[in-house]
Amino acid sequence: MKNKDYILQLLKYFILAVIVGIIVGAIDALFGRVLIAISDFRTIHYQYLLPFLPLAGLAITAMYYYFSKLSLKGMKLVFEVGQKKTDSIPLLLIPLVMIGTWITHLFGGSAGREGVAVQIGATLSHAIGRKFNFPENGRLMLVIGMAAGFGGLFQTPLSATFFAIEVIVIGKMDYEALLPALASAYTAAFTSHSLGLEKISVVIKDSVNLSGTKTILSVICLGILFGLVGRLFSFSLSRLKIYMGDKITNQFLRIGAMAIPLAILLFVLHGARYSGLGTNLISAGFTNQTIYGYDWILKLLFTIFTLAIGFQGGEVTPLFSIGTSLGVILGGIFGLPPMLCAALGYAAVFGSATNTLIAPIMIGLEVFGGADMVLFVIVCVIAYGVNGDISIYAQEKI
Repeated sequence: MKNKDYILQLLKYFILAVIVGIIVGAIDALFGRVLIAISDFRTIHYQYLLPFLPLAGLAITAMYYYFSKLSLKGMKLVFEVGQKKTDSIPLLLIPLVMIGTWITHLFGGSAGREGVAVQIGATLSHAIGRKFNFPENGRLMLVIGMAAGFGGLFQTPLSATFFAIEVIVIGKMDYEALLPALASAYTAAFTSHSLGLEKISVVIKDSVNLSGTKTILSVICLGILFGLVGRLFSFSLSRLKIYMGDKITNQFLRIGAMAIPLAILLFVLHGARYSGLGTNLISAGFTNQTIYGYDWILKLLFTIFTLAIGFQGGEVTPLFSIGTSLGVILGGIFGLPPMLCAALGYAAVFGSATNTLIAPIMIGLEVFGGADMVLFVIVCVIAYGVNGDISIYAQEKI
């Protein structure tokens, strides 16, 4: 009887996961396609838009204060629900975080998009779970929603599933969540793709033979360096958010004043090269275009500063661009294929900064194919170990 009850409960979660996947996938498609259009528009007209970045920051903050100040917590609020410190996420968070992120990108802030999708998924999934009286495992519903949000936006359902499971609890794998999270991630990916959102796929033609001592040592060094950069990103972001909050307690003053030097620097350094998601750096890294030796560190600094002063957006796509541009440079230093190193950096810096292990390996498989999976496993494991216990999701421990 107990086994029968368990199967029935799992079936209920599976059905809910499909429903969540369809809804979140559709919202991801809307959010992603508008964001792409906005990014393309800003790239062409950045000289007219970047000067208004401080005003954009004030508008975003005013919007949150007027409609739902609680929603400013963003991912922190999601984890608080998982920790049962609070019992609800305002549905207003969804339009607020979408519009706030669109404004950030339109006026040239350096930020990502995955945090938005994950918040959308978690908020909707949590609301649906409460609607259908599934309060006994609210954390599982959060995992289902987070997997749908990530999977629908990036079209990588395997990595989305493990990402959601790994970030919600450190050091513990919630196997009960695997099947429903996988269902929601695949459903969201299928839905968003059907609605016109494209997946990033890169074919890596170069490979390396791990039989040589020099090559093995070089790969180990790659893992260490990628891990240190991911650790640097997560540590610096956390510290700067705290520092900014302590030094400039007025949120309007903080975002309005600090966005002025941010806009100036973004404008003068290579004409807004470091604005937006960083997909320009990713594209350059995989198409043999120019990658400067300082691209990775400038993208890292601009993203940290943009998010720390209060602009909306995520961290993952900038992490992909940081890892890609760093990988190209390190490939040249270690005498390894630059595109292959870029792919390893794409996955490993993301894994280190988010303190996840299986998710970045799955990213390697879904974006770059399985030909170099051994290398992805080695580099991601080393990067994960080097990071220790630091994550961009400072509130994730449950």
